Order: sequence, then structure tokens, then C-alpha cells
Amino acid sequence: MSAADFRKLADLFPDETVTHSSVQDIELPAADGAASAGVLALITLDNWLDHSKPTTLGPNSLVELGTALEGLRERAAAGEIAAVGVTGKPNFFVAGADLSAVTSLQKREHGLWMAQLGHEVYSTLANLGIPSFAFINGVALGGGLEIALQSTYRTVSTAAGALALPEAYLGLVPGWGGVYLLPRLIGPENAVKVMIENALNNNRTLSGTDAFQLGIADALFEPEDFLDQSIAWAAGVVRGTAVERPAAVDPADPAVAARWADAVASGRAYVEAKTSNASPAPAEVLNIMTANRTMTQAESAALECETLAGLMQTDEFRATVYAFLDLVQKRAKRPAGAPGRELARPVTKVGVVGAGLMASQLALLFARQLGVPVVMTDIDQDRVDKGVAYVHSEVDKLVAKGRLGSEPAAKAKSLVTGSVSKEPFEDADFVIEAVFEELNVKKQVFAELEALVSPECILATNTSSLSVTAMAADLRHPERLVGFHFFNPVAVMPLVEIVRAPKTDDAVLATAFELAKGLKKTAVLVKDAPAFVVNRILLRLLGEVTAAFDEGTPAHVADTALRPMGLPMTPFTLLAMVGLPVAQHVQESLHTAFGDRFPVSQNLQKLVDNSIRSLWAPGEDGGQEIPAAASALMSFGSTPSTAEEVLRRTQDALAEEIGLMLEEGVVAAPQEIDLCMILGAGWPLFLGGITPYLDRVGASARVNGKRFLPPGVASRS
Repeated sequence: MSAADFRKLADLFPDETVTHSSVQDIELPAADGAASAGVLALITLDNWLDHSKPTTLGPNSLVELGTALEGLRERAAAGEIAAVGVTGKPNFFVAGADLSAVTSLQKREHGLWMAQLGHEVYSTLANLGIPSFAFINGVALGGGLEIALQSTYRTVSTAAGALALPEAYLGLVPGWGGVYLLPRLIGPENAVKVMIENALNNNRTLSGTDAFQLGIADALFEPEDFLDQSIAWAAGVVRGTAVERPAAVDPADPAVAARWADAVASGRAYVEAKTSNASPAPAEVLNIMTANRTMTQAESAALECETLAGLMQTDEFRATVYAFLDLVQKRAKRPAGAPGRELARPVTKVGVVGAGLMASQLALLFARQLGVPVVMTDIDQDRVDKGVAYVHSEVDKLVAKGRLGSEPAAKAKSLVTGSVSKEPFEDADFVIEAVFEELNVKKQVFAELEALVSPECILATNTSSLSVTAMAADLRHPERLVGFHFFNPVAVMPLVEIVRAPKTDDAVLATAFELAKGLKKTAVLVKDAPAFVVNRILLRLLGEVTAAFDEGTPAHVADTALRPMGLPMTPFTLLAMVGLPVAQHVQESLHTAFGDRFPVSQNLQKLVDNSIRSLWAPGEDGGQEIPAAASALMSFGSTPSTAEEVLRRTQDALAEEIGLMLEEGVVAAPQEIDLCMILGAGWPLFLGGITPYLDRVGASARVNGKRFLPPGVASRS
């Protein structure tokens, strides 16, 4: 077969943004005094858009690449070229398959063609009859990294960020040879780390240096003259210079076979812990890896194609594409309801009221991302000193991990100062409070601030549940107050809920959105309503589970009933992480606002009253159990539920609450709720967010009589 045989597939995508394969002949430099080392045919992959737009591989792009490679194979056979190189446009090698194209493949047969087309093209690259080189100059994800793996040799730039095989995260498998080649190149343990652990850890990627150290790349060069250095290095290889590599991993070796099995078992345990096996894709990656240890590459390719074709038709994959492409990649960049950017004011100095853990995290974030002075205040010098020391220690940790250089680290430290007086806020442009979650305390803070700061200074609250409107009620200029709610840990969680009170003006709001962008956070506009979006939904979920527990449902049954949802942690684990006193305080405020939809657990209150902070403790068998001291305090009803009943009542409760939130206008649309839960609560991508999940399981129809999203969005229906 040839790439052209797949033209029938390519013709289904007349509007594809094509990544073109431009070929340039380059005379390879010779050794001193010697003749030329020959000609390298360099393929540059470029979609001819600006350098911020990633290159991707749809059917037309693959056909063009395959056709170019077939022509180069003929030239190699004729002795016209000595090597082939592949590189990308600035910042990108290739960002993987075109997900927009893949998700539109409605028939299983079309998905199979797409998988087979990739293998046909990549097989040509791997069998040119001459050495092939991948010069990884930038982002190389999925099918992009697999192009490099199919090449004979690889160089990588120190500036190349985001190298990964993220398919398990996206509901697929590395289907163009990566799952076969990677474990043979870097060992089964590292391959599982890249394909499973990194993928399921919020799509963690490798840097160019990481890839070189793992053995994915043979040489590492600086970005300034990366291509020239790579071509010179390739010339040396063509002339016969030996390439130092670790010994190839032989899957037939009994010792390697044992390592292979252990790595797969470790991967399965990780998948279980992360997803409760609620998504099929990660298990399929490991299934292929298990099978292909004793397969030829062609046999593995056939298995990859069949698996890919099946996964492309699953609701989990379509939900993932909706969440990743439609929400995180697109909708997040165009926040609904945000005023025009031209209204935003510059922020050249930031004040943070408080020096506790949350306040210190905020100070570090503002200093690192904005590069502006940040002043923290608290009620005594010890607290202030502790806050500044925390910032310095976190910066030192980043340096130790190689994530921050010495000069940026010194600058970040110098930007964060502390004071027991609020007078340094007089020339601040933006002041945010992160003090105790009590309305009167926050109102007092803002009254003190308003007497000090300039008329243009924006005041912000990091409240997670209190009324921004009530905080602004006694201010002379309530229009300057905005909710700016971060999630813990601040450095990791990408969401900021921007809360507009009735009098918050557009300039303040526009500045908040631009500030969030500068902090590299995703902002969603929410109405000033109790607990806003994420905490309101999470507390409704926790309320149903703890209510079932109080009614007599065994703790383990109540805590594991939501496993089919594949959430990042169980309800009782979440309670322990948040802290029972905090969770109970927020639940009480929601009970006050909404009544019995948010029940306050008397059992949990007894634990709080007795300074017991967690419902779980490690058991003797390695599992978890309720400590005896906690058990003795609690009393239970006599109407236990099964796990299925707890799951269904929780689904229905969530559908009810989200329906009410949309009626109240808390956010613009269901998509904003999905975005909030994905970015603020770690809601799994394979669920597509919370609303498509509730649509698929029928909860939205049971409770509201209709779906949240139109049929076909995030599912096959």
C-alpha cells in the first residue's frame, strides 16, 4: 500500500488545517579535508500559520507526509540522498494527531483507516534504506513523538517542552508504534511512567533534557543553533561516528520479561488508584504492552489499529475530546461574560492580607508570574516572618528541582516582603485578602484597606463560599470589590472563579481576567451565590454521601460508592484533605442558604467538636478504618443503602443542584460548570465534565426532564 491509497479517508476532511511536508536538500558537512558526507533531505512540518498555532496530523497531512517519504525512499534507492531528517516549525515538532478530525470519525471503519494510515506513513519513515533523523525542536506529543521514535536517530533541543505520549489521558492508546518502540528503547519501567503515570498525572510532559536523560533522544543541543548542530551531528553519524546508546532492551531476555510484567502490574495499580478503572484507555495501553512483548512490530501495529478503532467509538473518548478540546483548549480562552481587555488597568504592585499557607502561596504566585512587588501583612511579626520564609523555601525547592534558575529565584525572593502594617498597600494596584473565612473579619479587613489604598486600587477576596455582595455592602466604593477565588494547591490548580457582585464595575472585572491570564490561570465568571460553582457541587456530593453514612450505610460502602465515576479521590479522603472543620463550616453556610439539600452531619460535627480531623485512619490490614475514638462518638440510623443506591442518589442530587445553578444564572452555560469542575476539582476528562456524565447516566433526564447538553456532544447519542 501507499499513502495515496488512503485518499478516500483524506477526502472526508476538506477543511483540515494541513501540516505540510516541505523537503529541502542540505549538503552534509564533511570532515576536515574530506569530500561531502552526502545530501540530507530535510522535511519541515509546517501548517503555515503563526508560530503559536500547533501543527497536527490529520488524514490529509499524513497523506502528504507519506507521499513525500515515498519519494525520498526512491531517491535513497537511487543513491541521490544519504539521509532524511524531520523537524518542525518554530516551537513545534508535531503536536500529535488532529483531535478535531479523529473525533469526527463516526464509523469504526474510518477510525481503523486513520490508524492504518499512520502506520503506513511511519513504516515508510522507518524503512527508507538510509538513516533517518528526528530533530525535535519543540512540542512533540503523541503521533509527533512517535515520528521521532520511528526515526533511526533523534536530537532534541533544551528548549523543547511538552514531549509526551498522552493518549491514555485522551482516551486512546499510542497507536502509531509508540507502545511497541518506547519500552524497547528506554525500558518497560520508564515506558509505563511516560505512557501511564505521566499521562494520568494531569498530562505531565517531559522537557528536552528529560527526554535526553531517559534515552529517548541521542543528543541534546541548545536552541540558538539547534538545527545547525543537529545537522552537523547527523553528518558525523552518516560518516560513521558511533552513537553512544544504552544497550537495547531485549524483551525475549527472561530478566527483561520479568521486569516487563512488573512494570505492567505497577501500571495497573496506578490506573486503579487514579481512575478506579472507569476509563478503558489506560488498561488498553497496558494490554497492548503486555501482548507485544512477544510480537513483531507488524503484529503489534495490527493490534494497535484495532484497539484505536474501538476506542474512537467510545463515549469516554468523545467525552475526553469535548473536555480537552472544546473546553480546556478553546472555551477557557474565551471566558463567557468577560468585559473587553481594553478596560483592564495595569497592576504594578500587589498586596496580600494574611501570611498563612493560602496567602503565602498567593504571594509566591504573583511574584513569580507577574514579576511585581508583593507585600504580605498579618497581625504579628512572627506570622509575617513565617509567610515570607515559606515563599523563600518554596523558591529554593524549585531551584533544587531544576525548575528555576538562580537569578529568577533571587528575583522572586526579593519581590516578596512582609509587614505588620497595611501602610505598604498605599501604592498597590491590587490587594487580595486570604484571612479566616468569617464574614465580619473580612468586612473589617476591607474597611481598613479602603481607608488606605488609592481610589483606583482593586480589592479582591479569596473567599470560597461567603457573599461578596455582603462584604462590599459597607464600602464607600463597592464597585471596586471582586471575588478572586483560587484552589488549593495554588501553584497546581489552574482555575480561578471570578465573582461579580451586583456593583462590581467592568474595569475591575476586566483587570481580574487579565490578571488571571498573567498568572497562567483559567478564569470563569460566576455570579455571587453561596459557594459559587466548585464548592457548591462538591459539598452537595459530600452531603449525600455523609447523609447515607449517618443513615447507617457502612463507611466503606458509602466512601467507595462513587468509584464508577473515577473521581481523583473518595469523598472521605476529600473531607480529610479539606479538613473536617472547614468542610463542616462551609456545609453549614450552604445549609443556611439552601436548606435541607445541604444536610449538616451530626456525626461529623461530633468529630469536629472533639478535634478529630479525619474520618479514616490506617487499619491493621493496610486498609482504612474509622478510629475507635471516632466510632465511639457517633450514632447511626437503621436505613443503610447499597453502593448502587448511594451512587444513584448522588447522581440525582448533582443533576438537581446543577439545574438550579443554571436557573439562577450562576454561570453562563453548562460548559462553564464542566470547565470549573475539570480545572478546579480535578474532575476526570474521560467523564467530559460533570454535565455530560449526568446526561449519559440518565440523571439529568430523571431529575430535570431534559439533558444539559445537546445529543451528540461528548457522547455518541
